[in-house]
Amino acid sequence: MTTTRPGNTVEEIYLTLRKRIIEGFYVPGTRMSQSGLSKELRISRTPLREALQRLEGDGLLVSQANRGMEVAPTDVDQIEQYYAIRLLVEPPTIAAILAELDETELAKMAAELDTMEAARNRIRNFQEAHLRFHEFCIQHYPPAIADLTHSLHLKIYRHQRLYFSRPQVPDDFTRVDRMFLEAMRGGDAELARRLLEFHLIDAAMGLVSEDAPDHRYDALLVATRGLDITLDSAPDGTLTPPARIAWRRHATVDMPSLTTANLVHEAGT
Repeated sequence: MTTTRPGNTVEEIYLTLRKRIIEGFYVPGTRMSQSGLSKELRISRTPLREALQRLEGDGLLVSQANRGMEVAPTDVDQIEQYYAIRLLVEPPTIAAILAELDETELAKMAAELDTMEAARNRIRNFQEAHLRFHEFCIQHYPPAIADLTHSLHLKIYRHQRLYFSRPQVPDDFTRVDRMFLEAMRGGDAELARRLLEFHLIDAAMGLVSEDAPDHRYDALLVATRGLDITLDSAPDGTLTPPARIAWRRHATVDMPSLTTANLVHEAGT
């Protein structure tokens, strides 16, 4: 990480600090001293203070009594809850806006998938291409839903980097995203919805188990029950990968067999 001096506007300082937090230059628990940062980055305190407040609003910083602001810790309970919210909000939204995506946008999504495949060993590039892939859909969401989704993405984003470094993960993500794109190209809203549900549950399990293999799930299981999704879990809420997933929703849909490191679905269930 270079120590190039950022600009002096609130936006420039905010983007510089956000990038450093996401990329791990400032690790969880790092004290974000205004005096220290103003000297380190050679910036004035007034815009710095506003930038820090924005980062706190994003959930990337937390205020600690007698210590000021610190980089927020990794909290698997929060990660699970962020994914549970996304699971409840995004798949039905995708199904609703599917017809709004035109061929140009779908072609650009395909190009991002090609970038993901080419960048499978360059984690930052893979992660950015994956985000751009889904952004083509998000820009069609109603504004409040788009803002919520962006906020949740930002909170999750910094936790993805280590998980994406696992050998099978980029291939799993790309394969499911390619099936998701083909469902959209075919105008199959229910299949696209189920593939996104699968994708989000798979990602949630992967990120949570990265830090807490014996985590007891709560919010994610509540969300799956609400969506009539069966997810094999132990009575104490633990999930053993690859967990079996099935849909109880009645709809005519040809959901294929699909297996990742975290989930397995058998066609016809």
